[in-house]
Amino acid sequence: MSQKGRPILAAFQFLSRFPVKAELDFSPELLRRSAKYYPLVGMAIGLAVALVGALAGWVIPSLPAAAVVLIIWVWLTGGLHLDGWMDSADALLSYRSRERMLEIMKDSRVGAMGVLACVLLLLLKVTLISSLLDFGRFPLAAAMLTAPVWSRWFMAWAMHRWPTARAGEGLAGRFRGLSAKDMALATVLALLLTAASLGLAGIANGLINGSLPGYGPGGREDSWLLIAGYFAVSPLVAFTAGSLAANKISARLGGLTGDIYGALNEGLEVVLLLVAVLFFG
Repeated sequence: MSQKGRPILAAFQFLSRFPVKAELDFSPELLRRSAKYYPLVGMAIGLAVALVGALAGWVIPSLPAAAVVLIIWVWLTGGLHLDGWMDSADALLSYRSRERMLEIMKDSRVGAMGVLACVLLLLLKVTLISSLLDFGRFPLAAAMLTAPVWSRWFMAWAMHRWPTARAGEGLAGRFRGLSAKDMALATVLALLLTAASLGLAGIANGLINGSLPGYGPGGREDSWLLIAGYFAVSPLVAFTAGSLAANKISARLGGLTGDIYGALNEGLEVVLLLVAVLFFG
């Protein structure tokens, strides 16, 4: 296995259940080098989920199809980010001292606020996915090929931009030192993946429907403008919403933690799904 390929495999092993058969030592250096490939993992997850949604939407109504999509989505991530969402909810919604909130996040048990936050998050996700299925195959594909990419890009940005809350300890501390060069590469990768996938999804859907690009009431020109607008807005929304949340959380905790990275990913996925519903509805 080449040294260049190890960070990619590490990113897939760490963030997903894709069958990556490789024995890796998850050292801080390897974890840092893998973070720039997080958008690639997001794209793979989004593509798998979009295909499941397209198939399920053919045979069952949109709401149960959305539930199937969400089940596969959670399974592909191993519930990693949901765990961070629940732990973060238990801590941040306790309104305790900084030290006590950090202790709560280290506790493996899930409290009432974590359970409620998880249920509400999944409920919102399934309704948004159902709405996208009602709009058609392209809106679902566009959302699935965009939201997981930019939510994971922001996790890498958060590792680069904000300090760790535990002074280098814990999972977040193992990612310390993510360089500006790595973030530039992650950003270029996310932009290229999103642009290529949206274009290909639009063309494929257009061929299926008999016209290019196959979506939009105003014809071909309006359709491509809609795709371009969604491509431009999604990273801006991810950056703005994620930065606002990360700034507020960092102010309370004195930095971010591994659980917070996961919570930011989950929250941004929902925000970007909502953006897709607003765009394509």
